[in-house]
Amino acid sequence: MTKFWNSSAFRLSLICGAMVVVSVMLISVALYLRTVGVLERNADEKILLISDRLATVANTENLTEVTRKIALALSDGVDSDTEIYFLGDPNGRKIAGNVNSVASLYPLEKIIDQHVIRDGHPSQGRLLIRRTHAGNYLVVGRDMSDLNDINTLIWKAIGVGGLLAIALSVGGMIFFRAQIEKKIWAIRHAAHEIETGDLRSRIQVSEDGDEFSRLSQDLNRMLDRIEHLMDGVRHVSNNVAHNIRTPLGRVRAHLDEALRGDSNKQQLRAAGESALQELDGLISLLGKLMQVAEAESEIRRQHFQTISMHEVLTDLIELYDAVAEEMEIGLQMQIDGAPTIFGDKELISCAIANLLDNAIKYAGKNATIHFHLIQKQQKVTLLVKDNGPGIAADEREKVLQRFYRLDHKQPGHGMGLSIVNAIVKLHGGCLSLEDAKPGLILRLDFPRNNT
Repeated sequence: MTKFWNSSAFRLSLICGAMVVVSVMLISVALYLRTVGVLERNADEKILLISDRLATVANTENLTEVTRKIALALSDGVDSDTEIYFLGDPNGRKIAGNVNSVASLYPLEKIIDQHVIRDGHPSQGRLLIRRTHAGNYLVVGRDMSDLNDINTLIWKAIGVGGLLAIALSVGGMIFFRAQIEKKIWAIRHAAHEIETGDLRSRIQVSEDGDEFSRLSQDLNRMLDRIEHLMDGVRHVSNNVAHNIRTPLGRVRAHLDEALRGDSNKQQLRAAGESALQELDGLISLLGKLMQVAEAESEIRRQHFQTISMHEVLTDLIELYDAVAEEMEIGLQMQIDGAPTIFGDKELISCAIANLLDNAIKYAGKNATIHFHLIQKQQKVTLLVKDNGPGIAADEREKVLQRFYRLDHKQPGHGMGLSIVNAIVKLHGGCLSLEDAKPGLILRLDFPRNNT
């Protein structure tokens, strides 16, 4: 029993079954009380009406007329088998009627239930007892034995209905539990396969379109995302290993060469400088990886504040102006309005600096880099346009990946745009690449700060 009770499907089925049984019983009892109430009310109304008429006759005429009317009522064939009449003197002795005596002649003027002997047979009577002006007792009533039979029949029907409801509930519980456990088993089966290392395993989605189907679809989408992320982690790990192993190998080669016995002081210095250069490259790579990890972390959201994009862009253009001038590259800036976003100023500056660095590196001499900052109703857009060689359409998505490099002759690790993309996503924005014909347009869309 403990095993079943620990099952949510069993408990839910039991609760639903109990609710069905209780609902059936409550409805049945309500119908019973309603039916019996209507029958008793009709009987009471008829008793009161007849009693009023006979009491009026008794108080205005004589007992002989009352006796005649009682005899007429008992012989007219209308409800004669259920009517009860008793007319007694002030001492309670019978004058007329179909009962010999009434056990209790109190309370008066109130309809009560009382056993009587009617025509020599015991009956369950519903009586109204009154006294006339002359002190005589007038009792009008109705034999309720038929109502008792109806009560018995109704209770039997309620009992049978209750047993049937219980049987149907138990059957429904078993079926309902089996259906739920079948659907849950499909989810658990897929989870077990994934646990054993099969990340391609998915939950079978039924065509019912019910809650479990929608849950399975959501879980499958989540598993697709996890598989994609795991592939990305493997790809990044391989690239990190490659990008670290290569410079470390060169460092080892430099040190190995320096440790040769015939190395002079100048060769030792050259080997040391080369090793330091390689180590600086490694430190730079690790720093960029940390930048991506930091940009993808939600922790930096805690430091978000209102940022003036005009101020950030102006400062960076001034900072890179000398470098661009040395490379014979022109920097232009156009700002519409006073655009602001909600974010981390340090990260936004890092993203734009990476864009500037990439543009200066790849646009070539005599190129022009144009920055256009636009404030729209719902977003802030930064367009970075150059007239350099551009990027082929089939390469534009790839350059957003970590360690992807278009030109291996250029220094770097292929992390610049991946850092920018991570920062833009952290701010709820979107980074896209477009053809400038000639050149390239990088489009950064950020949600506008409305606070």
